Amino acid sequence: MGNAVYIGVDVGTGSVRSCILERDGTLLASATQAIRTWRDSKDHRIFEQSTADIWDAICSTVKQALKESGVASSAVRGIGFDATCSLAVVDANGSPVAISKGEQLGSEGERNVILWADHRAEAEAEVINATESIVLEYVGGTVSLEMEIPKILWLKRNMQSKDFERCQFFDLPDYLTYRATGSTSRSCCSLTCKCNFLPNEGWKPEFFTQIGLDSVVAANFAQIGQNAQPVLTAGLPVGAGLSASAARELGLDQGTPVASSVIDAYAGWIGTVATRYREQGASTAADAALSPAPTLASSALRLAAVAGTSTCYLIQSPRDIFVTGVWGPYKNAVFPGYWMNEGGQSSTGQLIDFVLTTHSAYPELQQRAKDEQRDQFDILFDTLEALCAEEGLGKGEFTELTRHMHMYPDLHGNRSPLADPRMRGAIMGLSLDAGLGDLARKFYLALEAIALQTRHIVDAMREKGHTIDSIFLSGGQARNARLCALIAALCDCEVVIPASSSTAVVRGAAVLARAAADFAATSHRSSTATWNTQDEVKKAGEDFAEELWNIMVEMTPPGTVIRSTATDREKKILDVKYRIFKETIEIQRRWRKDIDEAANL
Repeated sequence: MGNAVYIGVDVGTGSVRSCILERDGTLLASATQAIRTWRDSKDHRIFEQSTADIWDAICSTVKQALKESGVASSAVRGIGFDATCSLAVVDANGSPVAISKGEQLGSEGERNVILWADHRAEAEAEVINATESIVLEYVGGTVSLEMEIPKILWLKRNMQSKDFERCQFFDLPDYLTYRATGSTSRSCCSLTCKCNFLPNEGWKPEFFTQIGLDSVVAANFAQIGQNAQPVLTAGLPVGAGLSASAARELGLDQGTPVASSVIDAYAGWIGTVATRYREQGASTAADAALSPAPTLASSALRLAAVAGTSTCYLIQSPRDIFVTGVWGPYKNAVFPGYWMNEGGQSSTGQLIDFVLTTHSAYPELQQRAKDEQRDQFDILFDTLEALCAEEGLGKGEFTELTRHMHMYPDLHGNRSPLADPRMRGAIMGLSLDAGLGDLARKFYLALEAIALQTRHIVDAMREKGHTIDSIFLSGGQARNARLCALIAALCDCEVVIPASSSTAVVRGAAVLARAAADFAATSHRSSTATWNTQDEVKKAGEDFAEELWNIMVEMTPPGTVIRSTATDREKKILDVKYRIFKETIEIQRRWRKDIDEAANL
């Protein structure tokens, strides 16, 4: 393969990142560009984006990365995409259809993506959850308003019928492969995880009819993919590769293999769970210090935590494990024959940002960071150390500083394991302190809350049969060693940090790019061939599974393992805080019920 390189494209909540990797996973170049999100000043639930804006950012970053790397387009053997699980709406020709409420709804318009975080479909989710359909068993018992079918139902209820019926609906990762190839083939990841596509069965017509999407059934599900080519598992090549127009826009060669896509969190799983790791402080040159290469079977012991604005917790199993309040089990979401469970926190990075930026001492923190040319988090941890010294505590005894403070973190509703979008945040232990020290305490309190909720999700998974030995944490929060230590202590397991935690997701997309290229090369498959039957896809995916796992191992650089250093006293305090955390849930739900009854709601 010589100088073969692979492109991974990650479409996150606020930006697009494209990277170029060599066959062994070496990162040659990377480029990032912001994408726009529209909010409604009168409705906090609304988050909207544009496929045109997203595609322009993809083309720009791919070209930037190519220029930085110095490689020719002919060296690019494959391209892979991942994206947020947002709903993209276009007509039969691929032109955008506006999804904004009001007169423009259903017309041609730039804003044609309902972002995953958009909560307009709360009533529609309630309609779906009232059906008690078997479909709900595969989403932890409750469909989330962040998934695609509630959003499609909202559009059905609010659009003119003629406008709704001309729409194609794509989970955003599938839209990107459609835009790149012209093929309407869908990925098993998107359909199973976000579109209520059942294992071994597909869509249930009676369910869609029951919730009011009878027109979708009447069209044989063509609007969401049933009439497309067979559903593809991760990394299999889509259509005939890059179309002439997409290749021209991206600066690549026509026919370059395009991998079947995955949701961004699943790309993070692909980019982390095959990590080998060293102990903290071990020499990077000491090959003997590396853990053994993991096997596909060992993935069942490894939980991936993909942390960004929100955090997703993913674990694969050879059997279907049903966990109340945790999405899945999703069959074939990445590997054929394997099942995925997905837990999540709706706000983690977003929670930390909110705690910092709404505090009266935040301007002081910003100014100090500017004056001292230091990271604001370093200043916060130094402030915590100073508070420990003032109170006669030992170095790093931050949990002592917040032992009588408690935070419940669900400011944007609970995704797992409560599956309750009405949950809201709370803080107990407030004082009249408004200085930088108080901000530092609340910052640490937010880290505790994230770690406590991580344990809540992990406990739910373990109770139903998952064995979790280690958590592989990627994203911006992986750089926070104290958060990692809190998670290790509370969940009683190792936390592994990839060598470059910020590239885990886009690395996963590049892994899929190599998989599509290698599959095409080793199977002697024509670049213009199409998939004929689902059985053909199934056999191809099963035959290629071990090779896909080996590609993951080869392209994932070694990481570092973090183990709990909590003292017995700190562990006891954290265990009590976990009990209080769960009591807070009970209290909030009881109070909400009491108020609703008083208000006759």
